[in-house]
Amino acid sequence: MKKLKILITGYKGMLGTDLMASLAPSFNPIGLDLPEFNITQKDDTVKAITAIRPELVIHAAAYTDVDGCEKWPEKAFAVNTRGTANVIAACAELKIPLTYISTDFVFDGKKKSPYREYDPTNPIQVYGRSKLDGEFYVSRLLKKFFIIRTSWLFGKYGKCFPRTILDQAEKGEELRVVNDQTGSPTLTNDLCQSIIKIIKNGEYGIYHAANQDSASWFEFATAILKGAGKKNLIQPIGSKKLKRAAARPAYSVLENSVLENSLNFQMPNWQDALKRFLTNR
Repeated sequence: MKKLKILITGYKGMLGTDLMASLAPSFNPIGLDLPEFNITQKDDTVKAITAIRPELVIHAAAYTDVDGCEKWPEKAFAVNTRGTANVIAACAELKIPLTYISTDFVFDGKKKSPYREYDPTNPIQVYGRSKLDGEFYVSRLLKKFFIIRTSWLFGKYGKCFPRTILDQAEKGEELRVVNDQTGSPTLTNDLCQSIIKIIKNGEYGIYHAANQDSASWFEFATAILKGAGKKNLIQPIGSKKLKRAAARPAYSVLENSVLENSLNFQMPNWQDALKRFLTNR
């Protein structure tokens, strides 16, 4: 049986690498990434994608440095917004669906309960605005699309929060971690499984896909140290003490309403995901 040919932009990144491996058993994944492939160049982007002639695109390429986006907004909008529009142009020419990976940072964090797919968006930093603008283009310019919002990604193949915490712990450092930001830590492999489920189901629209349960960064870091058997001192601090360039939502927990109610698919909780990450790292 012929496998669906799926193009993954940003396939060298943490999520992209996991997607290539996760999709291989059921699909025919093909990757494009820097330096050969630059989504900010429209003609080159359309040419590269149409030459491959995929049957679906997963757009995972993005500029995800939140503070970097605040310092260099031109780059953020060039990559995350106009770059997405360029990928859309190729999908429109081929008449194929696009899967756009978005973020919990499209929300302002003022809600006190988990965000659902159609809650009002209101990003409070450049990164969130650039990704939300990408969502806007996807939903307005294509009829066939999946917008998948996720959060606090960590995984086997790249730089991530658990790896940073463990690296600092190995050096014997005392850790200072913010305790006033709460979200949904999400393992890339679990996100990949939800993406596969969504694609196979074929119901277009907006989805949230994050590991269940919530944690502050401090609670997450404490669980990482405990799971790895580290006994470093860890101190909770407020976000203002870090003096970061970009504001973060205080509460950005995602509820996987559509995934659970329409697709009958439940993500594992983040504690289970962390246990698997620590076992396989």
